[in-house]
Parts: sequence; C-alpha cells; structure tokens
Amino acid sequence: MGWTAADIPDLTGKTAIVTGASSGIGMIAAGELARRGAATVLAVRDTGKGAAVRDLMVKAAPHASIEVTRLDLADLSSVRQFAEGVKDDVDILVNNAGVMALPYQKTADGFEMQFGTNHLGHFALTGLLLPRLRGGRVVTVSSTMHKRGRMRFDDLNSELSYRRWDAYSQSKLANLLFAYELQRRAGEALTSVAAHPGYAATNLQGAGPRLSGNRLEQAGMWLANLLFAQSAERGALPLLYAATVPDLPGGSYVGPDGPGEGRGYPTIVSSTAASHDEEAAARLWSVSEELTGVRYSFD
Repeated sequence: MGWTAADIPDLTGKTAIVTGASSGIGMIAAGELARRGAATVLAVRDTGKGAAVRDLMVKAAPHASIEVTRLDLADLSSVRQFAEGVKDDVDILVNNAGVMALPYQKTADGFEMQFGTNHLGHFALTGLLLPRLRGGRVVTVSSTMHKRGRMRFDDLNSELSYRRWDAYSQSKLANLLFAYELQRRAGEALTSVAAHPGYAATNLQGAGPRLSGNRLEQAGMWLANLLFAQSAERGALPLLYAATVPDLPGGSYVGPDGPGEGRGYPTIVSSTAASHDEEAAARLWSVSEELTGVRYSFD
C-alpha cells in the first residue's frame, strides 16, 4: 500500500492556507491538514459555502482550528486584501484553486480568466505573502494537461484567438514554470514544489460545459468521472504529500503512480521539457510581475 493521509505527520503549531478549499481536492486537503493539527485557512471566493464546509470539518475533527477568509484570485484587489489580512507566519501555502475550459471570460483586471486565475492570481498571492513564508513550503497545483501546453507570449491573454483547452493547458504549464522558478530564485528561503491530482472526480470538470450551456458535454464529463476518475480523496493525496512529507526536495513534482498518472498513490513524477525551460520561466516571471504589479524580493 502506498502513502495515504494516515501518513501525514503531526502539524500542531503550523499554519496552512489552501486556496479553493470549499470543494473538491482543496476541501479534502484543507480538512486533512486541519485534522492533523495545522491552523488552516480556507481561502475561498464564496465565504458562505466556506463556512458550511468549515462546520463539517469541525464536526469531524472538533479540535481543528479552521478560519474562512474571502479570496477571489480573479481580482487582484481581493488578493491584496487577503494577503494584508494574514498576520501570522505561513508554513504551508497550497495554491490549489483553479478554473478549467471555460468560455472566454476576463478577470476583474482584464486577464483571460484561466491564465489570470490559475497562474497570475497565485503568482500575486505567493509574492504578497512572501514575508510570511520564510522557511515555509509552497505547493502549486498543476495538471497532466500541462503536457499539451505552450506559452503563447505573443498572446498570453488569448486576445487574438481563444481555444479553451489550449488556454487551460497554458495555465497549467505556467503553474509548473512558476513553481520551478520560485525554487531557483528562493534558494533556502522557502521550499517550492508542485503537484497534480491525476484524474479526480470533482465539480471542476463540469464547470466549463455548464457555463457554455452544453448539456451533452456536461453529461459526458459526468459519465467519464463515474467510470474512469479516482475519488477526490485520492486526488488530494499528491497535494498532501507535497505539502507535508518531511525533507521533500524543492522543485519536486508529485502525482499519482498509476498508468498515465491518472490515478494511484502519490509519488515524485516528471514533467515536460517545456516546464523546465529556464528562459521561458524567467520571461514568464518578468511578465507576471509586470501584469500583477507584485515584485518578489528574497533579501
């Protein structure tokens, strides 16, 4: 048997922030971190939904310390407000929230929604929390879809053309470029790792078809989840492994150990050559600082 949530060490005295923690793998991961003793912040867009999730978590683990705070990664003013409210040192930051294969939309700041939410929002959040993350661990959630991604630096916000799966894949490649570059720049100041859940059954898959009004595709996604996906509990394991395994090397990428990394127990996996392109990573970093106005300093 492989690594499971039962292998998470005692996290008493640590503080964790999980974005997108009101559903899916983010909710499962946050609940397990809290169960193991971490003071856990559910960083969510809908605080009403987050409060309901918190109540369920506390019912299951009465000793858990769980706070719900609003964070909309598609709005940089919300990201700044959230970061300003974090007063304690952060030991674990899980950059989990994301959107997938949406019809073309823009964030509050005019970025294509998938690139803006999945990458730029987390880039800004991590940079703004940097003074609180000294010695901490940052887990950025990517996807096997990064393998078909390419950085369209001439059209990052898909203003010239938009294909929803291409935009999603680009954002997931950007997640990995960011995670690896963060470790290179941070050195010993923090540990940056990445993870992906494999094919996990969550409500993420149905969001795009639902917004598009495509009932056939929505039904197809539901059926695929039913037949092929692993549970959200299993999908959360790579995130938890990446967040809690002692002495995990910076720059690691964790995913399921099964065929195609679709399901299984967490292990260190590899990513594409494009995700290790240091020139592209440096370029993305520079563009991200310019677009978000967030400058990193490791001094």
